[in-house]
Amino acid sequence: MNTRAGAGPLRRLVVLRHAKSARPEGVADHDRPLAPRGRRDAPAAGRALAEADCLPDLALCSTALRARQTWELASAQWGTPPPVRYAPELYAADVPGLLAAVREAPPEVETLLLVGHNPGLERLVLELAGDGLDDTLDRLRVKFPTSAIAVLSWYGRGWRSLTPRAALLTDFMVPRGAKH
Repeated sequence: MNTRAGAGPLRRLVVLRHAKSARPEGVADHDRPLAPRGRRDAPAAGRALAEADCLPDLALCSTALRARQTWELASAQWGTPPPVRYAPELYAADVPGLLAAVREAPPEVETLLLVGHNPGLERLVLELAGDGLDDTLDRLRVKFPTSAIAVLSWYGRGWRSLTPRAALLTDFMVPRGAKH
């Protein structure tokens, strides 16, 4: 376990926006499924997380169908997926709601994956990132598209210690699946 000046272990919040969704007529927003592109991109997001060594100890996922399908397709790319908690409060959540959900994660979780929706996820990352490596923060400010992944890192004793501007945006990627 990495520690810095008694601040606690290195923690990572991995934020994954759901993959591209379909808009079928007569279907409630919460029940919208992934579009074909989303079904290609979600597994690519899972592979990208594995390649970046960002596999979570726990996942928090919105109960919206498109978020659950993104989680299922992404986590299927890993040997053994971590536990997942489906949280209805993540659907259409604002920054305070998202941060409250993150702060409830058990202290033994060092890497937490949050699967949800914009604009809340983008605003959360911008609120938490005090800085970014290279041009990550600038790229995220331009657009946080579907299937985008942001990785925030900081040292802390628990998730309750995560405060605005306390984290470093260490990675921002937008994995895309290959068309067949």
